[in-house]
Amino acid sequence: MRIISGSHKGRRINAPQKLPVRPTTDMAKEALFNILNNRYYFEDISVLDLYSGTGNISYEFASRGTQHITAVDSNLDCLRFIDSTSEALGFTIETVKNDVITYLEKYKTKADVIFADPPYDMPLGDFEKISELTFKNELLLENGVLVIEHSSQMDLSHQTNFTEKRKYGGSSFSFFYNQ
Repeated sequence: MRIISGSHKGRRINAPQKLPVRPTTDMAKEALFNILNNRYYFEDISVLDLYSGTGNISYEFASRGTQHITAVDSNLDCLRFIDSTSEALGFTIETVKNDVITYLEKYKTKADVIFADPPYDMPLGDFEKISELTFKNELLLENGVLVIEHSSQMDLSHQTNFTEKRKYGGSSFSFFYNQ
């Protein structure tokens, strides 16, 4: 994986093979950040990165100037990798070891952008819980967005606050705006 833009543009990051992850492809990540770049000044926002895995999305935000990033994952090895990579790159990414659904139920971390990249084989009901808990617990700041990455075969358009779906190969992003 590589950082697409910002202070560390072009920087390659090699995650250990043993991590149970499927990083967002560079093509999909670039498209996502083009969409977000038209809506936000990255230096002025806070980000919650759920199912953060290798930290791929967190590094992209940090490279673009975002200072307030929280990465949540249940895998300690993933979080250790994010911590060490973040330190090596001079980023200030806070890591939290927790199950994401439990985190959304218990913690009230508010953010401008919440990005969730759960395992594609996770049950549809758990995908739905991400958006339900985000809006029920008012975790998005005003004009914030929840982006859920999922298989292109999945449809989340029935969920409250769903705005659009963008497809990039086998992956899609569903957007939920707090307007």
